[in-house]
Amino acid sequence: MSKRSQEAKAAFILEQIDRIEKIIERHGGIIKALEDFEGEMAIFMGISQIGESFSKLDDIYIERFGLTTEKKGSYYTRNYIVHDYENVDRLIIEDILRTHLPKLKEKINDLYEYLSMEDKDGGRSQ
Repeated sequence: MSKRSQEAKAAFILEQIDRIEKIIERHGGIIKALEDFEGEMAIFMGISQIGESFSKLDDIYIERFGLTTEKKGSYYTRNYIVHDYENVDRLIIEDILRTHLPKLKEKINDLYEYLSMEDKDGGRSQ
């Protein structure tokens, strides 16, 4: 897959994280967002989109940026939400949002910056 495509996927993941953060902020916190049916649905969709996009990132970048666990976890969470929607444990989602999403954002931002710099310098940063 092209580097530009990888950059676009990283940007999309960052966009989804940003949207989730805005939903949480609009509702006055994670718990309130998950208690609201629209907030919950929007957050679940964002998490699902992150997992789907993550699965399409090339393993060379996953390994380089220490994202192996995050890739597996985000895709597992995507499947959990999509295939068992009515039984999703909100405490698990709350933990993901509170603990894992901020760390993921940092790592994906590093990946995005690397890919965008790589694009600007003609790939010399590899």
